[in-house]
Amino acid sequence: MIKVTINRNEHNKITAFEMSGHADFAKHGQDIVCAGASAVSFGTVNAIIALCKITPEIEQGSDGGYLRCTIPTNIDSSVFEKIQLLLEGMIVSLQTIERDYGKYIKIHIK
Repeated sequence: MIKVTINRNEHNKITAFEMSGHADFAKHGQDIVCAGASAVSFGTVNAIIALCKITPEIEQGSDGGYLRCTIPTNIDSSVFEKIQLLLEGMIVSLQTIERDYGKYIKIHIK
């Protein structure tokens, strides 16, 4: 199962997210849950880098089953708000996957 943890601060802003595990929906290379979750999360990180010109702190596992992205705190507030919009969009997309494939992906917001 893919486990997604979204970290929010006291102002309800997203400060980091972490994805770990494998969906095990289908065999490697045919797992649409894994592919969808990966595309959404990596697409969001790439959008933050390309559109906001900010490189978050990124940790990846060697087997592709782990991603952690931490947003820098010392950035301009207008850029931070753009990043928040991208991250909120990521959550909506992941929740859509979770709604249809809840046995294979779980989202926890803390």
